[in-house]
Amino acid sequence: MIYSSLTTIRQIDIKRIIAYSSIAHMNIGILGLFSLTQQGVDGAMYLMLGHGFVSGALFFLIGVLYDRYHTRLIYYYGGLVETMPVYALLLFICTIANVGFPGTCNFVGELLSLIGIFL
Repeated sequence: MIYSSLTTIRQIDIKRIIAYSSIAHMNIGILGLFSLTQQGVDGAMYLMLGHGFVSGALFFLIGVLYDRYHTRLIYYYGGLVETMPVYALLLFICTIANVGFPGTCNFVGELLSLIGIFL
């Protein structure tokens, strides 16, 4: 879990960032599932459900960017909100959901999984 999170930080390709963060999320889900507590199993299910929607949406949104700009390097996307404001808002919402911002399904899943792990 820690190694995949640290590997995510070093990436400059947006698709790889999403992929490595997905590995980190699934590590938390698997630990919650193997904790064999009610909170851990519930958290793993919430995390898998939220991860499926959010990661699918992020991969779709990055595919749209790649189709338009023909690059996935994060350096070239500065000022994206000026050219595509609605798209930038959708990308921001999906990104904070992927991070596990409170109020999202990923937050509930990660919190319950961590509670189940440490009980």
